Amino acid sequence: MDTSSDLIHRRRRQPVINIVPLVDVLTVLLFFFLVTMQFKQVSALNITVPKIETAGENEIQEQIVIALSPEGAFYLNDRSVEKPELEAAMQLAGELTPDMPILLVADEEVPLRFVTEVMDICRSHRLNKIRLQSR
Repeated sequence: MDTSSDLIHRRRRQPVINIVPLVDVLTVLLFFFLVTMQFKQVSALNITVPKIETAGENEIQEQIVIALSPEGAFYLNDRSVEKPELEAAMQLAGELTPDMPILLVADEEVPLRFVTEVMDICRSHRLNKIRLQSR
C-alpha cells in the first residue's frame, strides 16, 4: 500500500518548451545565410559583359559605376539617367574628386560609339581613370 500511495502523491511535471536553444539555432542560421549570400552589383540590368582572358582583379573599392544597355541607355550607379544628367554628374564628380575611378559596364552587344561617348564625357571632366568591366 505504501507504493500506491507514493504514486498518488507524486505530481507530474508540466511540460516546458525552452526557447533559448531555438533562438540560438535560428540566429546561427541567419548569420550563415547572410554571410554566404552573393549579391550582384548590376542585378536589375540585363547586361552580359564581354569575357577577357587577361583581365585583372577589381581592387578599387570607391568608384563611379556607369552601365550601358544594348539599347544605349545610361545607368549611373544602377540608376537610369539621360545623357545631360550623366554629363552634369560627371562634371560635378570631376570638380569634387578628379582622381575618382570610373567603372564602365557595357553589354557585349553595345555599339562602340556609346562606349566612346561615355569615355569622352568622363575625360572632358578630368575623370581619366576609366576601366571596363569583364567577366
